[in-house]
Amino acid sequence: MNRIVLGALATLALLGLGTFWWQGRAQVEQGAPPPEVAPTEEPLPEVPESDPGDLVGPAPPEASELTKEQRRFFRYDRNRDWRITRTEMLSTRSDAFRKLDKDGNNLLDFEEWAVATVDKFEGADSDGDNELTPAEFATTAPKPRKARRCAC
Repeated sequence: MNRIVLGALATLALLGLGTFWWQGRAQVEQGAPPPEVAPTEEPLPEVPESDPGDLVGPAPPEASELTKEQRRFFRYDRNRDWRITRTEMLSTRSDAFRKLDKDGNNLLDFEEWAVATVDKFEGADSDGDNELTPAEFATTAPKPRKARRCAC
């Protein structure tokens, strides 16, 4: 029993000494002057002056007004070819994993995710060419949520 008590007291004493030593080093380092920077032998190069004269850069691109459905379409269509391939559709579906978790274990198996996404893609691909046109993609739009009313 005495050994346990002595060991515990020795441990506390060592921890206390270590803490004070650590704090002392921090104060010494805090009060130390900053290190001196060695002077460079070469002078800094001068920045050349430039006069663009009458040069004019290209006009900035103008933002086009896209409909809500077009913006949604382009979130999936990564290469902007107006076609959504299966790979493009699968690459952006990772955010909706909670809806896809069929067994409710908060872990999304690849099979759960891939089956639901492939089913959605195949359901929207009406002509079976493994590409979605904008009209086919519009059928995959989420249904609008009903506005909540105050339940006061």
